Amino acid sequence: MPLRLTTAGESHGPRLTAILEGVPAGLTVDPDFVAAELARRQHGYGRGGRMKIERDRAIFEGGLRGGRTLGSPIAIGIANADFANWTGVMDPLSVDPDQAAARRLTRPRPGHADLAGGMKYGARDLRDVLERASARESAARVAAGAVCKLLLGACGIRVASGVLSIGAVADARSPRSFAALAGVREDSPLRAIDAALEPAMVAAVDEAKGRGETLGGSVLVAARGVPAGLGAYASWDRRLDARIGQALLSVPSVKAVELGASIEASRGPGSLAHDEIERGPDGTLRRRTNRAGGLEAGVTNGEDVVAVAYLKPISTLARGLDSVDLETGAAARSAYERSDVTAVPAGGVIAEAMLAFVLADAVLEVTGGDRLEDVVARLAAHRERVRRYPA
Repeated sequence: MPLRLTTAGESHGPRLTAILEGVPAGLTVDPDFVAAELARRQHGYGRGGRMKIERDRAIFEGGLRGGRTLGSPIAIGIANADFANWTGVMDPLSVDPDQAAARRLTRPRPGHADLAGGMKYGARDLRDVLERASARESAARVAAGAVCKLLLGACGIRVASGVLSIGAVADARSPRSFAALAGVREDSPLRAIDAALEPAMVAAVDEAKGRGETLGGSVLVAARGVPAGLGAYASWDRRLDARIGQALLSVPSVKAVELGASIEASRGPGSLAHDEIERGPDGTLRRRTNRAGGLEAGVTNGEDVVAVAYLKPISTLARGLDSVDLETGAAARSAYERSDVTAVPAGGVIAEAMLAFVLADAVLEVTGGDRLEDVVARLAAHRERVRRYPA
């Protein structure tokens, strides 16, 4: 695959780092746009105290000169302001034994990586696990995803998201479409697609907080301007729907992904599941509907790419859940680390970053090119060839 993304860093360590490799030379990177994307990830009603400490800022440390990509790997750093409060516990080279002991975690949280990660790596202090498994890592992905969004923007492709549900408060009216995202307000409490549902969503968050609970939900993430012919059906690992599914499932708390209207389609006959084909006024072939979410057999079909990601409730509950203290072997309540009541709106922003990464990768597969001008020209030629098909 042309693009490669690696992130590093712990939740309370000195910094997060993203290395994005494969971006062509000549792309202008707007630092204000990247900053705005990071701010969107931190926004949302029901977020925890960490959001009051951090003011995420992307520091570009390689791969750019004068704000333009060089074609070399792009290095992005994001400092953790909270590290100042955790230096004795999380310094990469030296920790204070007393401070580390005070922050030791031995009561794993059900639903988190604590116990499974401890079993995998043999950690006696589960902080060795949770610090990397924390959703804090997603800030690095959002910064890299912002660069991918800029690349897609130069190719005429846009990515957006909005919240469909928080807990039991669900949006059953908004269509699963890119157009439905036009009304999402970034300054609203929860970035809901249907703003009329936000008071009920806010009330649900307040009620859950009062009970020491957490809430999950679902987000719609979509892309417009995606040409037909991205991805492949020839090999299982190149199917674009599978790659999108993997990327979205990597978002913290996401446990299920729906492409288009696949759940509804699975409950009815084939005549109501597929998108009938017609010739448009301009002579191009198109679909009358978009139940497939813009993907057929692992290949984009020219319609908007549409997916729904379902997020489980965060596993760090103030009230705790039944667990076992690994130090004593006795039954215990799970540990509580400062956390959110819900992070579903942020989940949508992270999902955008991951969808942008996968689509940018698929575009570069079709176009190749070490320079942005070549990518844009070759994608334009690809669009024209698809438009004239089968001529």
